[in-house]
Amino acid sequence: MGIWNKLRGELIDIVQWIDDTNDTMVYRFERYNNQIKYGARLTVREGQTAVFVNEGKIADVFVPGMYTLETKNLPVLSTLQGWKYGFNSPFMAEVYFCSMRQFTDLKWGTMNPIMMRDAEFGPVRLRAYGTYAVKVSEPGVLIREIVGTDGHFTVDEIVNQLRNLIVSRFAEIAGSSGIPVLDMAANYGSLGDFLAQKIASEFQGYGLELAKLLVENISLPPEVEEALDKRSSMGVVGNLAAYTQFNVANSIPDAAQNPGGLAAAGAGIGMGVAMAGPIGQALGARPQPAAPGSTPPPLPAPTWFLALEGKQAGPFDLGALAAEAAAGRLTRQTLAWSQGMEQWTPAGQVPALAAILDAVPPPLPPGA
Repeated sequence: MGIWNKLRGELIDIVQWIDDTNDTMVYRFERYNNQIKYGARLTVREGQTAVFVNEGKIADVFVPGMYTLETKNLPVLSTLQGWKYGFNSPFMAEVYFCSMRQFTDLKWGTMNPIMMRDAEFGPVRLRAYGTYAVKVSEPGVLIREIVGTDGHFTVDEIVNQLRNLIVSRFAEIAGSSGIPVLDMAANYGSLGDFLAQKIASEFQGYGLELAKLLVENISLPPEVEEALDKRSSMGVVGNLAAYTQFNVANSIPDAAQNPGGLAAAGAGIGMGVAMAGPIGQALGARPQPAAPGSTPPPLPAPTWFLALEGKQAGPFDLGALAAEAAAGRLTRQTLAWSQGMEQWTPAGQVPALAAILDAVPPPLPPGA
């Protein structure tokens, strides 16, 4: 009798699962013909749960600990098998180990843009993505509803279904929240918490707990983001007229190094000043209010350049041109140019200069 007990002790099975993976949710303990010896040792480690299944039905569930598989430790299975007086032979059962730890850094995101109506921009298309974490909350429900007879069930086998569920509910929440698109970045946390509460019960239907859900980004289409960038740039510029004049003034040192010298720079400044006002008004820039009791400055008078002795001279205003004409240096054949002219033109063919030349009296006759 002592020898039999010794041999019997040497034949005791050890039922356990050492998980060396990062993605296994459920693992079926393999045994030949699913036979487990009477008195076998069952070890359930922290972060695990063991589920015994007999003839397709869930029987006993074991939380972390070490157990000797006897009739008293298998009340449901013993009832199903009809072991009223105990047993000494191997019994048939499937053992599924469920990992109860959190599965983190799971990705979710919209494959296609979500259409919604924004109070400021009208109909817009949004994309969103983030991460979430799940854990097994009801091993029996998970095995019954999802795993079935899969002997090695990984999280990859259910993430697509969970992602589709999250995206579908996010579209409903984002569309009905009434949060403006530009304010959504300030509400990522609220959206994530509300979404997690919204779909928690649906995860529970799979035997899972949604431990955490994060909204990491909500973005508009690239062309809309580009338009917003331009709009933001205009806001940073502020007074476009002053900005244009500032840029023209900064170009004077570079213009002084060009063949045209400061004369060309002066023409550029006149052009910049003349264009700054209309451009600013067209783009909605507000004109700066005049100081009380002051009158607006006069518009700059046109300036002219002359070709004198083979060199460019100027700029000249109309008064200076009259003096040049009186001195005989400005004639009808003198080439002249001003802003807006395509090329140098004889002064006699330019109406404004012709009028100056007509007002100059001819030279006195000899001997007068």
